[in-house]
Amino acid sequence: MMHIGVIGIGKLGLCFALSLEKNGFIVLGVDIHKDYVNSLNNKFLETFEPNVEKLLLNSKNFRATTSIKQCIKHSDLLFLFVATPSLDNGSYDHSQIDRVVEQLINLGDQSNPKHLIIGCTTMPGYCDKVHEKLHSYGYTVSYNPEFIAQGSIVKNLVNPDIILIGEGSKTAGHIIEKVYLSILQNKPTIHKMSRKEAEITKIALNCFLTTKIAFTNMIGDIAQLSDCEPSTILNAIGSDSRVGNKYLKYGFGFGGPCLPRDNKALAIYAGEIGLNPLISIASDKSNSQHLQHQIAYFIQNNSKNKPVYIYGVTYKTNTEIIEESQQFEFALALVKSGYKVIIEESENVINEIKKLHPNLFEFKLKSQY
Repeated sequence: MMHIGVIGIGKLGLCFALSLEKNGFIVLGVDIHKDYVNSLNNKFLETFEPNVEKLLLNSKNFRATTSIKQCIKHSDLLFLFVATPSLDNGSYDHSQIDRVVEQLINLGDQSNPKHLIIGCTTMPGYCDKVHEKLHSYGYTVSYNPEFIAQGSIVKNLVNPDIILIGEGSKTAGHIIEKVYLSILQNKPTIHKMSRKEAEITKIALNCFLTTKIAFTNMIGDIAQLSDCEPSTILNAIGSDSRVGNKYLKYGFGFGGPCLPRDNKALAIYAGEIGLNPLISIASDKSNSQHLQHQIAYFIQNNSKNKPVYIYGVTYKTNTEIIEESQQFEFALALVKSGYKVIIEESENVINEIKKLHPNLFEFKLKSQY
């Protein structure tokens, strides 16, 4: 039974760790918050993510610690899932990874070679720099990002469309592939490449989705202003196999914690190597323009004499995230334009909105999702 360490057991890291454990691995997770670690070891967790509480409760070979030293001693493979938030300029903040790397260096040379697999979103070229720092200490560094969505992380982990492996060596790539083959419930395509190629692929794939969503909503806006039905036109376009119907539904623009920032990061990287990222810039502008169209169209066609009920303002259903949510921005715009807006949401989302905008909305508690 392979011993695996997962450094960073927040939402994604914990889901990954428990998916590994369910399929026969002995997993030690690392987190800096002692109370959270104790809670996990007592098999108690409250989370909005489906299946996670059950996986934790049924786990036999997963435990958590605050000690990276313990994790290194325990593990043959080390997966890293710490946060890489966006900086003001749009690139990723690697400081949490940097702190982990410094801790690994301070622990000294490893008598048995270790494979460190970075699963965080990083700027292209960053993982090569990490490998340069750690190689002499006995580590091989690979890049292996996940393509998941909030509200379906466990499902996405074991049923991905693709597996992306920026292998630090052929041996590391083979080991990572074997780990995935043991947990997958489907048969995705597996793509092995260099670390930098994988870093570009990760953000480029998400940026293609932003482009597709922006284009879709532009066509929908055109249809709406032409007194045509957006779905009729878009269904026909999506029926062409060169296009496909996924992400080709008219509605709110892209938002949340991943797509907007990946779009900005790709533009930053393109600029750094001397290219003008016209498509990424246009996708962002089109996304903003679409929201303004939705707001103007609603105001033009709806009286302020009746309250507006909005069912859900998170960036997508089955989440509690209002970060970069066009649904929430739409609600804000209406209430600031003089409409009485009643938002139906979960208790956690309602409390967050009340903190951000006290006394602006009325609320109704969602009975269930």
